[in-house]
Amino acid sequence: MRKPRPMGKQRRRRRGFTLIELLLVLAILVILGSMTTFFFAGMQREAYVDAARSQIGMFESTLEAYRLHVGRYPDTNQGLAALVAPPPDLQNPNRWRGPYLQRTEIPLDPWGNPYQYELIGPEQYRIWSWGPDGVPGTEDDVVNHQ
Repeated sequence: MRKPRPMGKQRRRRRGFTLIELLLVLAILVILGSMTTFFFAGMQREAYVDAARSQIGMFESTLEAYRLHVGRYPDTNQGLAALVAPPPDLQNPNRWRGPYLQRTEIPLDPWGNPYQYELIGPEQYRIWSWGPDGVPGTEDDVVNHQ
């Protein structure tokens, strides 16, 4: 048989958590949530940069086909639009065998801005995206490697 405990020395059973324990768990959850959000935001940014590089690579391939048919790259004024429709100032329009892109318009970069194109010399061009900030000439611009 058990001995009855004296009334003054009876232990209270804890039921539930204290406010400090709940706040501690909540703080840990907030920290984990913010770390996860930061991680996924970085992954999305990298995915957008990779998509822009991939699209620029596609433009480079189609520009090579354009050059083989027409004999030169489009000039800066003709731009990437020359891959979709023959430029009106083309010297020999019969040589244009496009459209060189499956779409009827030039796709925008992953941030919703148009790609930029510049003919630097007869055999050299530059294609770039202004990147996430949409501002030209900043360090986040995505440029082809030509």
